[in-house]
Amino acid sequence: MPTIKLFSAVLLLGIALNGSGQVIPLNTLLDSIQTHHPAMKMFDAEIRSMDAAATGAKSWMAPELATGFWMAPYNTSLWQKSSDGMPGMGQYMVSAQQMIPNKKKLSSDAAYMEAMSSVATEKKKATLNDLFTEVKKNYVEWIIIDKKINILYQNEALLNFMIQNAEIRYKNGLDKISAYYKAKAAAGNIQNMKLMLQNEKLQKRVAINTILNRDPQTFFEIDTNYVFKDYSGYLLDSSSFFNSRSDIKAINQEIHLTQLKQETERQSLKPQFGVRYDHMFGFGGLPTQFSLMGMVRLPMVSWSSRMYTAKIESLNWESEALNQQKKMLANEYGGMASNMINEIDLKKKQMQLFEKNIMPALNNNYQTMLLGYEQNTEELFMLYDAWETLNMTQLEYLQLVQDLLMMQVQLDSLLELK
Repeated sequence: MPTIKLFSAVLLLGIALNGSGQVIPLNTLLDSIQTHHPAMKMFDAEIRSMDAAATGAKSWMAPELATGFWMAPYNTSLWQKSSDGMPGMGQYMVSAQQMIPNKKKLSSDAAYMEAMSSVATEKKKATLNDLFTEVKKNYVEWIIIDKKINILYQNEALLNFMIQNAEIRYKNGLDKISAYYKAKAAAGNIQNMKLMLQNEKLQKRVAINTILNRDPQTFFEIDTNYVFKDYSGYLLDSSSFFNSRSDIKAINQEIHLTQLKQETERQSLKPQFGVRYDHMFGFGGLPTQFSLMGMVRLPMVSWSSRMYTAKIESLNWESEALNQQKKMLANEYGGMASNMINEIDLKKKQMQLFEKNIMPALNNNYQTMLLGYEQNTEELFMLYDAWETLNMTQLEYLQLVQDLLMMQVQLDSLLELK
């Protein structure tokens, strides 16, 4: 009965400690990142900037206007009509010129510029996934810290019960003093562990607040419930990552951009036409004249086309490099995923051993020793040894839970699951 009352008191203390402050679930924090994080707003602004620039992709080159004297002699007296009726010399000219772009060139330029934001869109998703992962890691570590603190409070209460009982027994000459001092030292160690864990908890809160771009000292608590996921329904070979990873999708978009850029360079080799109109006002009775000329640019000639052909060749190799990078990343992710699945399966089997065999046996051992100690058939050092083994095993089990949850976070990051 004293043990049951002690457990109840510890449980109420744990509830009181965790009940202060707002409890924020993990999904709420992730939603906040997706909606309010400056990195997301930065990418949104970049995407809108690129899309806005693309709206002008099919614009023509600006017309060129010119005005001034045309074939006018320096001797201004010759501008006038002569006495014998000969018209003057010189003209004042107004000129306009317009290049008419190749329609296919405009279309290729527009396609290239409209696709530019697609890379930023995928990079935004990849950055969001990285932010999610960082928050999840800190959240999982915080969950285990809280559970370790609760375990330490419970075991500290049991240890204090042993110490108080041993003091009474030692006064009556019923127990040995050596085990008593070991228990006192263990109580100090628990106090030290609690201080360290409380400090780690503060660090996790600051880390999460920092990732969320808010005041690092903003106080909140977390939901300490957790779920072990089943990944049997996911295809985790390297080929599956080509369509699931945002960073690989960004590379795909970059490859697509190089292809579109190649097309713009090819279209730049096509001739470009233009028209020029000149209007001349004659001096001294010289009749008004005009000039209307068609123009063509010939970038395909050998001395002009080298720049474009070199750029096309360069883009070919750039595309090949991106393809190899994509394959390398997919293969790397596939190997990492396979290893994580194996590790997760191993950790789940280890947890089953802890839950079904190891911890029940150690708990029964402790209860047996406690009963024997209360009936004066067991000594304190035997009870202390049973308590110490149970305490260490409980903390070891929680570390196993943390390892499994962290592997889930890493695998979710690979699969880009929220």
